[in-house]
Amino acid sequence: MQKIKFVNKTQATFFTSLRTRVDEYFQENNLQKSGGNDLILKAAIMLSLYFIPYFMVLFGGFTTAINILLLILMGIGIAGTGMSVMHDAIHGTFSDKKWVNKLFGASIYFLGGNAYNWEMQHNTLHHTYTNILDMDEDITGKFMLRLNIAAKKKFFHRFQHIYAFFLYSLMTVSFLWKDFKEIGLFNELSKTGVMKPFSRKELAILLTTKTLYIVFILVIPMLLMDLSFGQWIVGFLIMHSVSGLILSTIFQLAHVVEGAIQPIPDENGCVENAWAVHQLKTTSNFFGRNKLFSWYIGGLDFQIEHHLFPKISHVYYRDLSKIVADTAKEFGLYYNSKGGFFQALGSHINMLKQLGVS
Repeated sequence: MQKIKFVNKTQATFFTSLRTRVDEYFQENNLQKSGGNDLILKAAIMLSLYFIPYFMVLFGGFTTAINILLLILMGIGIAGTGMSVMHDAIHGTFSDKKWVNKLFGASIYFLGGNAYNWEMQHNTLHHTYTNILDMDEDITGKFMLRLNIAAKKKFFHRFQHIYAFFLYSLMTVSFLWKDFKEIGLFNELSKTGVMKPFSRKELAILLTTKTLYIVFILVIPMLLMDLSFGQWIVGFLIMHSVSGLILSTIFQLAHVVEGAIQPIPDENGCVENAWAVHQLKTTSNFFGRNKLFSWYIGGLDFQIEHHLFPKISHVYYRDLSKIVADTAKEFGLYYNSKGGFFQALGSHINMLKQLGVS
């Protein structure tokens, strides 16, 4: 692997101007860039959607139908926690206190994931090398999916728009083995200086937290309930299919849509855009009028603002979007916004079709 460089210095004035205007917004309104008390309340709601149904399933003695509904609710809670709590916390924007971010970032362990792996894969790789094959794991090496124009095309990809959403539903299930696979990737990337090798400390944390998750999600239910292993598997898959489908779909609508470019570095690893312009050109918004939906998905319908300012909490993205859109227009840059979830979903399906045949 080669180190990727963003080399267009003439575009640097865009982000300088934009950052100045965003800083002025916070100064004029006397605001901190972290989420504050609003996110504490939100975290309580999202975590309750996960833990309350968990204990109801364990001790409620409900019918199978009710338990299935509770498992679906747990899946919604997992996705909500991931998008609205863990995501901000690991970015360091949940709170202005580092220990609070670390505490709420640890919610990922209850979802089956790993905080360090997410920080490296998401914060470092995805946010820096967005839509670049072999660097951005969100579009690289997906089973039976071709999400980037530089990826090798296979005959079955022409049907990927039909089966993609089934594979998306496996996202959080894949945490169980994917986090171990990341060790080799991080060690390989460390040779380019992009990140440090996977340490023994992080390996110990990974093994410990995976074991505790298995105890929480498998051992305790099997001990306390009259379940066969087959019944447990069905329940586990129902819960994770809901969360995986929600999370994967929301993430894909930000980058694998029409108008979001997929740059291919040259032989020297150079991308002919400044970093901020690269983020703008590879990312798309899909915000609409539904503020409750935006609240639930942690402002991820404002992905442009998130990618340009990952150290600012999502609670401010709607206000910042006008500043970003106006500044982009001033500099002659395209601000890619689909106008709503279903428009973005249609655009994503169109991209899956295009990538499957072209």
